[in-house]
Amino acid sequence: MKPMIRGNICLNAHPEGCAAMVDGWIARAKAASSSMTAAAEAAGKPLPRATLVLGCSTGYGLASRITAAFGCGAATVGVSLEREPSDRKPGTPGWYDNRAFDAACARDGLFSATIDADAFADETRAAVVALARERGLRFDQVVYSLASPVRVDPATGVMHRSALKPIGEPFTGRSFDVVDGRMSEVTIQPATDDEVEATVKVMGGEDWELWIGALSEAGVLAPGCVTLAYSYVGPSHTSAIYRGGSIGRAKEHLERTAKSIAGRLAASGGAAYVAVNKAVVTRASAVIPVVALYVAALFKTMKELGLHEDCQDQMLRLYRDRLLAPGAVPTDDEGRIRLDDLEMRADVQEATARRFASASEDKLAETVDLDGFRHDFLEAHGFDVPGVDYDADVAFR
Repeated sequence: MKPMIRGNICLNAHPEGCAAMVDGWIARAKAASSSMTAAAEAAGKPLPRATLVLGCSTGYGLASRITAAFGCGAATVGVSLEREPSDRKPGTPGWYDNRAFDAACARDGLFSATIDADAFADETRAAVVALARERGLRFDQVVYSLASPVRVDPATGVMHRSALKPIGEPFTGRSFDVVDGRMSEVTIQPATDDEVEATVKVMGGEDWELWIGALSEAGVLAPGCVTLAYSYVGPSHTSAIYRGGSIGRAKEHLERTAKSIAGRLAASGGAAYVAVNKAVVTRASAVIPVVALYVAALFKTMKELGLHEDCQDQMLRLYRDRLLAPGAVPTDDEGRIRLDDLEMRADVQEATARRFASASEDKLAETVDLDGFRHDFLEAHGFDVPGVDYDADVAFR
């Protein structure tokens, strides 16, 4: 079984490779568990005991769930919507990731439950509440890590579609083919007002607030519950298409929502944060003009400086060095947890900008970390994982 890639989109996933990747992340979390315990004891803070992860199957959501479970010993409930495999067609990477996570928890005696459903639906919220009551769980941590192109508003039944577009002016940016490294230039027309509004409905904070409201009203949030949502800021290279574009408006709404949720949880000693994470390779970033090239240039710089982190590294640092830090959780002036601090260092950005500007097709592999970007892209789909025999037959189910 080989990866099927079209236009920087991988159309299949390798079951054994996904499981091996998850097991590797779990091993790293287990190795860090003693440092988590030490940090908690030093700070006089409890480790999370029951964590709900909304968008649990890949990327930062998966890494959060692994850290909570295998780094902190928490019971976890995860929600994601994945495509189940058939006898002839593999499932999505997240389907295999979830299965591997649950199997590892069963081996280690950790409680886990994965709900395969639309996280935007009221019915899914009701299912999580019912499960929590049945198992006697009160969540002291809720992680919101949903990334979806569409959302049906449960109040109106209207389906909204997000748009990754600039605002005001067309944007032209360079990208590269993850398979052969060929570069191209792409122009994206600006988003309409309706597209911006729809993007905020899908990727903003409205659904996060609905979740916290439903869990609170149902009595399944523990006193002192901490909830987190993930965001990105990035440099000037990506601003027009990301932070200054339609998705940026959604992220601004998400950050405003954190303040509203924090006010709701304050009475019980709880808190709400947006964590601004580092740029990594995701299924989405590979197809965004400029972003992919920037990420590949960033990887080259951060690896040379010994600063590179993937999703699992970031989440281990989030828990150990931020959430379990002595005293108040360290934040910026806007109340955000900054895990992009190494990425945004002046020396990192200066070197990355030079690489980004000088990247050309004939010297792409020398200028940016093409191999590293390609590896992370393939690994997210279960390919290019060490120790996996990709010539062997594989069962999709």
